Amino acid sequence: MKTENISKAEIVATELPSLGDRLRERRKALKMTLQEVADQAGFSAGFISQIERGITVPSLTSLVAVCRVLKVEVGTFLNSPKPASPFTRRESRPVYALGGEAGSTVSYERISAAFPGNVLRSTIIHEPPGFRSEPMSHEGEEIFFILEGALTLEVDGERMVLKAGDSAHFPSIRTHATWNHTTEPATVLHTCTMDVFGDGEPSGNTDNSLVVTRAENRRSAPKKRKISKGN
Repeated sequence: MKTENISKAEIVATELPSLGDRLRERRKALKMTLQEVADQAGFSAGFISQIERGITVPSLTSLVAVCRVLKVEVGTFLNSPKPASPFTRRESRPVYALGGEAGSTVSYERISAAFPGNVLRSTIIHEPPGFRSEPMSHEGEEIFFILEGALTLEVDGERMVLKAGDSAHFPSIRTHATWNHTTEPATVLHTCTMDVFGDGEPSGNTDNSLVVTRAENRRSAPKKRKISKGN
């Protein structure tokens, strides 16, 4: 089933107009330079240029940051309608991607609903081998739970490998990035409070703690490892 979903996501991605072209067109309409967009979004000008030229496909959260600067809804670039029900079924859940060559980009399955006052946004992320997200920080908090495969998570310069069953929970104001360092796809349950769907902005959390739980520890006892910033 997972393979069928990813294939479906790749088809959606190829049917969409170029993400880079649309971002470039919007930037030029606002008479902004690459450097201005990069400075305000918190990225390098090279990263924004690579997105526009189709060399790099941004992560969903990176795209949100760029869209805020360009004053355009992130939903403009996604084939992700709001769920009509609070329940989703694996076989019928829509899968979408931001573009790129088939099999080389990240695809998403939205599993969170939209309703007045909700603050959680959840997706199942499929990261291909070798994919690296751009380091970023933003408001709110997030949780990574590895469903299949493994992922390297870097938070404020500290790297840790998370394997199936492992999780991490941290305030998103800490600079973070992910990297699928393996030769196999990684499947991750990701929950955050950043408005990645354009449903409405929640308030942020500026605590500096990072909590990591390991699958083998969780099965034997509810142990947690808490890492404070600067440790």
